[in-house]
Amino acid sequence: MRRFNVLAVAAMMAATCMAQSDPVLMTINGKQITRSEFEYSFNKNNSDGVIDKKSIEDYVPLFVDFKLKVAAAEEARYDTIASLQKELRGYKEQLVMPTIVDNDFIEKEARATYENTAKRFDGQDLLTASHILVLLRQDATPEQEAAAKNRIDSIFNVLKGGADFAKVAQECSDDKGSAAKGGQLGQFGKGMMIPDFENAAYALKAGEMSTPFKSTVGWHIILMHDRHPFESYEFHHESIIKFLEQRGIKEASAEHYVDSIAKMKGITREAVIDEKFNELINSDPEMKFLSQEYYDGTLMYEICKKEIWDVAAKDEAGLENYFNKNKKQYAWDSPRFKGIVMHMKEGSSPEAAKKLIKGVKDDAEWGKILVKEFNTDSVKNIRIEHGIYKQGENVSVDVYAFGEQKELKPMKDFPVTDIYGRLIKKPESYKDVKGQVTTDYQNAMEKAWVETLRKKYSYSVDNEVLKTVNNH
Repeated sequence: MRRFNVLAVAAMMAATCMAQSDPVLMTINGKQITRSEFEYSFNKNNSDGVIDKKSIEDYVPLFVDFKLKVAAAEEARYDTIASLQKELRGYKEQLVMPTIVDNDFIEKEARATYENTAKRFDGQDLLTASHILVLLRQDATPEQEAAAKNRIDSIFNVLKGGADFAKVAQECSDDKGSAAKGGQLGQFGKGMMIPDFENAAYALKAGEMSTPFKSTVGWHIILMHDRHPFESYEFHHESIIKFLEQRGIKEASAEHYVDSIAKMKGITREAVIDEKFNELINSDPEMKFLSQEYYDGTLMYEICKKEIWDVAAKDEAGLENYFNKNKKQYAWDSPRFKGIVMHMKEGSSPEAAKKLIKGVKDDAEWGKILVKEFNTDSVKNIRIEHGIYKQGENVSVDVYAFGEQKELKPMKDFPVTDIYGRLIKKPESYKDVKGQVTTDYQNAMEKAWVETLRKKYSYSVDNEVLKTVNNH
């Protein structure tokens, strides 16, 4: 009994020490956030290279708002959406699989690779040789055959006279790949060369040169550099492992390990991944925070997209109202041209095109009308650029709308250029600055949403612990 009490006290003291070493910094919707998790997020988002760095005090509300959005996503059960579950599971696997290496599997595959190679050599030596080739087509004429034979004999006589084999190979061999390397073929063994060549090579001793012989591709001379029995598994082990790694053996070993454990325990592949994932994050705090950040970020992005960003982007009345209330911030410092730039085939009439769309108030329809009138599925007579341009953004607009003296380079196949539209001093509706208005409206909606989350969910920050962030 006394021993049990001593152990219990020791366990309690250890737990207390752990709590003191990583105290709770904040509580958000009942979830405790430790100092180390906050430090990980703060330091990552304020590292060297980050433009908009924040102080710890400025970062706290940003972090709280982030966690509040996650809380809202969890309450709305975004974590149960099949597509998000698939994404999160894929991320788990992406983290886990590279950490699994089944060395027994790799060793087994390496041994099998060696044995298959040794079997293919069938006890024959490994050869290292160079050669010179005089090509001869199988349908060669008698004259061509005679010329090839005379040429190989001449080369052979030069070699017998003491010429350097590598130099002669570079100058004379028709096998340009090996000729560039002085005729070197590297190491080869049984079954790796055509039969006539292989038979002649295996008849040579190290340092010996063959007489000219004919194969199915022409005439050859071989210089044997070295020959020796196929080495042991231990000798080739490192090169075999490198060979297998280039072909994904580590990834294959991880798959084999997971499948084997699943079969042995009678559980699913996903359950094995979960076990390894839990082991990983429990042994590596940074990996734990990284995975938590990915989970939180995925939920936060999804709820913001569906509840705020997409809603705001489609809310035309809301966008127009927001624009009307904030027109000053969308004022321009110079006029813009609003309309289309037309590029037409040689001989086309821009005036006819302008006449066609005259009176159509919706400028977004101009291009559609002209394309429908002048183009078919097989023939393109006009190309349209539609937009709002400031001076300097489009050469055609600069010339025709702003009166600049610039050289116009005709578009290939569409050399006739003109514009249709008007100069405006300020945006006429939110659509003229839609990208900027949409972003601002989304931000305003998100800000209002966060205010409701701050009222809905409880949160608190321990300011004494906050003082020790990055200072303990």
